[in-house]
Amino acid sequence: MKPVKLLKVIGSVLAVAAAFHVYGQTSDGGAMASGPQATAPSAKAIRAANRQLAKNVSNAIAKTGIPTSKISVKANQGKVILSGSVPNANQIAQAGEVARGVAGVVSVDDKLTVGYEGQ
Repeated sequence: MKPVKLLKVIGSVLAVAAAFHVYGQTSDGGAMASGPQATAPSAKAIRAANRQLAKNVSNAIAKTGIPTSKISVKANQGKVILSGSVPNANQIAQAGEVARGVAGVVSVDDKLTVGYEGQ
């Protein structure tokens, strides 16, 4: 076989092999690289979200005029616990309703009590 013809045959074989290699690749790899990763949030991200939700609930309660200096708001993945005291009984129910209306709140455990100025 002549060297020129041998080079043509080798070149053709390499071209066909490369074509099969490229054809065998799927487009899933590209889709995964551009799409969002389905991973669970880190513990740090969960704590930050809980703190932000508690802050949002506390701010929403404060906007109604209920004093929040003696109210503790704790959040854990949408579950909110209100504890502490408010000046009158009507504000207990009002604080619970306001908390339920905040985006991200799944449930509210209202442990507020009626307290007085001196307490």
